[in-house]
Amino acid sequence: MNTLDKQYTDLLQDILDNGVTKSDRTGTGTISVFGRQIRHKMSEGFPLLTTKKMACKTMVTELLWFLRGDTNIKFLVDNNCHIWDGDAYKAYHQHWMKEEKNWVENFNKPLSPELIELRDISKEEFINKIKTDDEFAKKFGELGPVYGKQWRSWEHNTGDTWTGMKHNQSIKTKIDQIANLINDIKTNPDSRRLMVNAWNVGELDKQVLPPCHYGFQVYTRELSLKERRIWCKNNNVILEHLEAGLENEEDDMRANRVPTRTISLMWNQRSVDTPLGLPFNIASYGLLLEIIAKTVNMVPDELIGNLGDCHIYLNQIDGVKEQIGRDLSESERYRIFEDRGYEFRMIKDWSKEEQYDKAGIPKRTREPYPLPTLKHMKTDEFYKSLSEDLTLLTHLDNIDFVVENYQSHPTIKMPLSN
Repeated sequence: MNTLDKQYTDLLQDILDNGVTKSDRTGTGTISVFGRQIRHKMSEGFPLLTTKKMACKTMVTELLWFLRGDTNIKFLVDNNCHIWDGDAYKAYHQHWMKEEKNWVENFNKPLSPELIELRDISKEEFINKIKTDDEFAKKFGELGPVYGKQWRSWEHNTGDTWTGMKHNQSIKTKIDQIANLINDIKTNPDSRRLMVNAWNVGELDKQVLPPCHYGFQVYTRELSLKERRIWCKNNNVILEHLEAGLENEEDDMRANRVPTRTISLMWNQRSVDTPLGLPFNIASYGLLLEIIAKTVNMVPDELIGNLGDCHIYLNQIDGVKEQIGRDLSESERYRIFEDRGYEFRMIKDWSKEEQYDKAGIPKRTREPYPLPTLKHMKTDEFYKSLSEDLTLLTHLDNIDFVVENYQSHPTIKMPLSN
């Protein structure tokens, strides 16, 4: 049963009904509410919304970009992912505004015509130069120490120390939070410190945009023997311990790498572009939970999002109402009924409504479809190797999934405010 789309559209309606009007850094204006939560059981399907078509490949590319520790948009642009283009282009213009001020103040003259031409390139020209000019991309595609930097190489200053009378200068080290997380899950799965943080207060001013989803925590628990047997049944694992010559069922399960624990993930988000950003965040953290679960051989359990300022930009309201949808009238349901080749039958005690329901005629314009499933194309051996060597995340081809049975309503175009 798909309860995720219902939670999501209820949140959209909550913002429309109860949101207060607020100004924002983009100048667009929002209506917002504060402090909401999304909960999803991964056993009910992969959390990809169905009330509008989602760009799954874009979501996968961005998540891998985080996991690579990358902070330059070139990887994204080269893989046709453009959700950070606006932030990079805005930073590019801010760079030239500073340059122009510097020339006027220090050289008492404006920028040269050549530099003005470079400053005034369009967004499309900017992205094309990121694609084709490596030096340009290296300089202007950089977003600062955003998610990937904090996840994979958080900088830590050891601080000054003294050894006897000798003063030791502090040393900067880099902390790989994802590698540490994987190791801690394997060695101490009941720890309450299984966390990754992206909110580095010492580097916020160096980022084009401070993290919206600023941290996540995972939680694991043991599976009962009954739950492990159900997992075997659902995953077509046949336990043949007697025929295999093993002593007992536990040995058989161990030989088949049957998971012994479940794992849940909860992320925290300070700022939520609910129409555009949140659907990606839900799917992205769902995929991250799947990757971590496969890497440590656990069963994905619950995905939870704690949401701070949940807002709708004022220029998104029409698209939001379209996605929430409305109840279909009796005549509209009858038209769909006829279009599908059905006709009413004189069946005792069956009303028109019941016949519509039996025929699967929707009740709303954007009634949710069943959630899709995620199929991992890589072998268990690959994920076993990944738990020892996270550099395997470097290449997009190494994160290979197929989203199966994905049905959705059409795409809804809504503006992104940068």
